Amino acid sequence: MPTAATAAERFTDKVNTAGPHSLRKGAPGRCHLWTGRPNAKGYGRFWTAGRYVKAHRFAYEQTLGPIPAGLEVDHRCRTRACVNPAHLEAVTHRENVLRSSNVAAIRAARTHCIAGHKFDTANTRIRTNGTRQCRACHNGRRRAPRTQQTPTAYREAA
Repeated sequence: MPTAATAAERFTDKVNTAGPHSLRKGAPGRCHLWTGRPNAKGYGRFWTAGRYVKAHRFAYEQTLGPIPAGLEVDHRCRTRACVNPAHLEAVTHRENVLRSSNVAAIRAARTHCIAGHKFDTANTRIRTNGTRQCRACHNGRRRAPRTQQTPTAYREAA
């Protein structure tokens, strides 16, 4: 009678270690691509212990140990289907978002405002929604002379 495959063996059967080389710094070697079914966002999913888990999280925990509390697993290679432990790193959610290429990461990477003023501690105002605003531009807009037009009836009477 054949023995049931362990979770690690079933996992290994769904990994293609001949994936592409990552062009990202800090992700050495080839991506190990998940060939099993992905979830709606493109991350591999793996059935173990009576539930689905993300394949990259399973790979991280099997090789590097438990994911520290408050951290999430980031793909340094930026390939969601990759389960290569050398490409995975436990980071904060903020760091994971800022490493990506989304709008928040692009704006956070800016060192100067659109007018060329430097974002530093003296010139940066943090808005209530958490975004940065250039103090020099903000103050310039507030100090700009406002043109007020008098109503026509007052001009004619004078």
